[in-house]
Amino acid sequence: MKKLLFIMNPFAGQKKANKVLPEILMLFTEAGYEINISMTTGPGSATRLAAERGGRADLIVCCGGDGTLNETINGLLMAQLNVPVGYIPSGTTNDFAASLKLSHNPIQAAKDIIEGQAVSYDIGKFGDRYFCYVASFGAFTKSSYAVPQTVKNALGHTAYVLGGISELSQIRNEHVRMEIDGEVVEDDFLFGAISNSTSVGGVMTLDPKQVDLQDGKFEVLLIRASKNLQEISECLLSLQKQQYNNAMMTFRSASRITVEAEPDMPWTLDGEKEEGHALVQVENLRQAIAIIRREEETDD
Repeated sequence: MKKLLFIMNPFAGQKKANKVLPEILMLFTEAGYEINISMTTGPGSATRLAAERGGRADLIVCCGGDGTLNETINGLLMAQLNVPVGYIPSGTTNDFAASLKLSHNPIQAAKDIIEGQAVSYDIGKFGDRYFCYVASFGAFTKSSYAVPQTVKNALGHTAYVLGGISELSQIRNEHVRMEIDGEVVEDDFLFGAISNSTSVGGVMTLDPKQVDLQDGKFEVLLIRASKNLQEISECLLSLQKQQYNNAMMTFRSASRITVEAEPDMPWTLDGEKEEGHALVQVENLRQAIAIIRREEETDD
């Protein structure tokens, strides 16, 4: 019998997956899986579970938000395990799931895993950690991890937006030097993202035609600092229109980035807090993880 490691964050999002957990498990049982259910208990729990138990599984299903998926993939890569992952997105923004066009209906997402195929996707390596879809700094970065889980559960995506708006009054521009595949960019920046996703923070959507999750390259977006609210507004409008030729923006594709910044500049990796680094190497690991998906995903 095939073995399935089911890693679930019972506190993710608005707990909608919790309500249908018996039905989800029944689907996998009927598909011929022997299930090991492992609930996360706090930060780092999914990483530990994936590393310690993933080697005995034919499939790992992660049920939670992007942070839970991030931890699960970190555990697999750190333990050098080659096990396909199914993702039932049940977090607050589910950015990576949006890029993969996975269903946000937990039952349908489970069916899609059972009926789907493994597809290899790029993963980012940030120092000695890994990320699925984005490493970011600057405005809106703090809101992704500073908003309490209870507020995220109650308000959903709105919690992130409100958290980001509250940050605008406390913006600290960051002086950053980046070497992007050999090109040096240095300035004061309002925001920066090294991403492999069409959706960043649930707030910003990149043009899907310019984002390939399997090409071994990141999309690097940098927004220069400005005290002029008109310039910031025009920049945000350009982003909304998916136009990247605004004078305040730098938009590049790259596989390797070296970042120099103040050591106390905070980052987020897939929405989870990462401490600052004076110098960090960011590398795209092409098609390093296999994720199960159907060719034509639904979004019920």
